[in-house]
Amino acid sequence: MAEDGEVVPLRIGTRGSPLAMAQAFETRRRLIEEFPELEEDGAIEICVMKTQGDMILDKSLMELGGKGLFTKELDTALLGDEVDICVHSMKDVPTWLPDGTVLPCNLPREDTNDAFITANGIKTVKDLPDGSVIGTASLRRQAQLLSQNPTLKCVNFRGNVQTRLRKLEDGVVDATLLAIAGLKRMDMQDCATAVLEWDEMLPAVAQGAIGIQCRSDDERSLKYIDALNCMDTHVCVNCERAFLEALDGNCKTPIAGQAKIIDGKIVFRGLIAMPDGSEKYSTESTGAIEDAVKIGKEAGEELKAQAGDKFFQMMVEMSPQQVLGQITK
Repeated sequence: MAEDGEVVPLRIGTRGSPLAMAQAFETRRRLIEEFPELEEDGAIEICVMKTQGDMILDKSLMELGGKGLFTKELDTALLGDEVDICVHSMKDVPTWLPDGTVLPCNLPREDTNDAFITANGIKTVKDLPDGSVIGTASLRRQAQLLSQNPTLKCVNFRGNVQTRLRKLEDGVVDATLLAIAGLKRMDMQDCATAVLEWDEMLPAVAQGAIGIQCRSDDERSLKYIDALNCMDTHVCVNCERAFLEALDGNCKTPIAGQAKIIDGKIVFRGLIAMPDGSEKYSTESTGAIEDAVKIGKEAGEELKAQAGDKFFQMMVEMSPQQVLGQITK
């Protein structure tokens, strides 16, 4: 509160999609729960930003450049003192952060798995008939699907959750996959035909996790968001992001990575693949919680060694059309 008694709002920056708004309001709820003074009228302000990833929907994320598509405008607002904190889906956040910002807080993680969704009664991925059309903008999902059934056809499927489900209902595709975490946060989990376990579809790095970023010198915001941090989630996300950073994965490389804390240990599983699913390399490791970042980094280095320089050189040289093999729907 300012010296003259005027309320100085805590400004939350967020994207405007229904899922992003749900995550911003969840952050607001937790802040008020922890700091009752923030319940006062005007104490919290939600500031909605349009990002490049939200505005261009007729191209794949890879064609647009991949990293930072959903965070760049929020970073700019944060550094320009237009907002005090930014709420992110962690899987959208690059492994590097702009100088002058930190991301010290992860809210308790939701279920990290992918949901398989159909409108035609098919219950599992393995039951999809040959030649079925799957809507997904994710190379990670595409590669794992095609490794199971190379006859499947993946089409670029962008837009918010509601848009994608409407396209599915309209018969544009036979099936799609979405993070079950997002569906749960919007109370739409009943849309899922099935929830896929790790052996069927290893999730993306940091999937299901919400992160809160602020300026590194903003003591007020740091006090608020430090109180919300879930350490177990933070440790697992840091392990997964260390894995991604070690791979230096470009947006053409299908990468999956997940960490869990089981019986007081970090259990990590990682995967890289060719976009068409023809090659796949995986690793699994277990270690002490305090070694989480080291475990993630070493797993990434192990997969780089497994796949070899030729694999990554092919990724660099492939055109978007070769990588995707998709059309837009």
